[in-house]
Amino acid sequence: ANINVVSLSIGKLVDISQAVYLPSSLPLLQLWVCEFCGCENSVNDGGARVCVGQRAGVHSDELYLPNQSEDDYQNLEDTLVVFCVDISGSMSVTTEVCVCVCVTGSQTYISRLEGTQDALQRALTSLLQQSPRRRVALVTFSDDVVIYGDGTSTPLTLRDFALVDSDHIWQQGMSYKIPHCIAETYHQLIQRVKEEHGATSLGPAALASVAMASRYSGSKVILCTDGRANIGLGEMEQTPSLSPSPQTPYFYRELAQKAVESGVIISVMTFEGTDCRLADVGRLADTTGGRVNMVSIGTVATEIQSASMDNVLATGVKATLLAPDGVYFPYEDENNHKLVREIGNVTKDLEITFQFAVKPQYMDVFLQKVTLPFQLQLTFKTRDQEKVTRVITEHRISAGSLNMAVLGVHCAQLCASLTMEGRVQEAQRQLRAQQELKQRPIQKEESVYGNWMDTMTTICDDITPESQVIIHLIYQ
Repeated sequence: ANINVVSLSIGKLVDISQAVYLPSSLPLLQLWVCEFCGCENSVNDGGARVCVGQRAGVHSDELYLPNQSEDDYQNLEDTLVVFCVDISGSMSVTTEVCVCVCVTGSQTYISRLEGTQDALQRALTSLLQQSPRRRVALVTFSDDVVIYGDGTSTPLTLRDFALVDSDHIWQQGMSYKIPHCIAETYHQLIQRVKEEHGATSLGPAALASVAMASRYSGSKVILCTDGRANIGLGEMEQTPSLSPSPQTPYFYRELAQKAVESGVIISVMTFEGTDCRLADVGRLADTTGGRVNMVSIGTVATEIQSASMDNVLATGVKATLLAPDGVYFPYEDENNHKLVREIGNVTKDLEITFQFAVKPQYMDVFLQKVTLPFQLQLTFKTRDQEKVTRVITEHRISAGSLNMAVLGVHCAQLCASLTMEGRVQEAQRQLRAQQELKQRPIQKEESVYGNWMDTMTTICDDITPESQVIIHLIYQ
């Protein structure tokens, strides 16, 4: 296993609330010297305010901010939460649950839709209590798409040919008015989820939801479904040859990119034991910084509430990571010591990892080094529309103790990425390599890593040759 991993807590790095700006009487830094090549680099002329963090020889942290923001200030309360809910026929499937009555418990059956309705009511109640000025909208889908908005206007129904017209769906979603906050619309919203019926027009519903949310940067869409899309844009019905529509991955990639450009986060909730083709739909969450959760009747409420409270800290986030010449980043497109990653939206808990290695011809040189320099250049736009550039340089000791928590996060992200690309066998190989590290005694604080390894091992062992063929066909 490659144990050379850099972990970046992006959610913390975009938080500049604790920054202390240099007094205006001090000379402003217009140049910074590259730790790697010695070149002087000029800061954008608009960077009139500079915050210099710790400078202790092995660490520097600088913030560059413009004098004025190009965009208007946007209050967090101006953002929109869109619940996009599947009410198709499959949502009528029931699950036996235990209802506690005094000391003895009794068994009852609850459908997926009933569980989702209860979860939505709890999420709306939580939003009403914590963010009463926040706007909330509802979209439902079965064999048609119904846009309820905040519940106070006449619903808009999209059906038949409208479900395959991308431009029409986007325009309808964009133009649908959401004038009221949840404090004014709570009771109307909780009454809007109707009885289950029909097919699953997931793609058009997701597109309409993102269009509505795109008007307010930092908004979020929470997609709840239990089945694969089988009507309209993004449909996933398979032919007898197991080959899905070649347009399916493209549709979800394009929709994810639209959401990123608009500063919209998409989270996906799907029920355990169902097949909604998570490899495609999950791309919406993976690209936009949202969550992907397989829920049960018992956990759907908690997961929806958690997703609805995720607040975007920054949008348009771009990370550039520099390492010494001779270092490269495996599994990335660039095969050199510079890595650029378009991250998009960021919430407070976002952490990303990068694996690095040394090219064979440079190995002898690096074995003589005590420390290795790394530089992170982070550009982003804050919630108040302020454009920021943060430059962090650190010299790290080239040999040290293993951080099993970081290695666990990296292995999870890498295995998920490889599987989404159809490289299941490579994901299994990486997991097996990480298991070798588990043979060493694991400290108490590393028990979560051990539990995760046990879970991931079970998942990878359950992947069959047939599922590998299907994944390969999807991403071929």
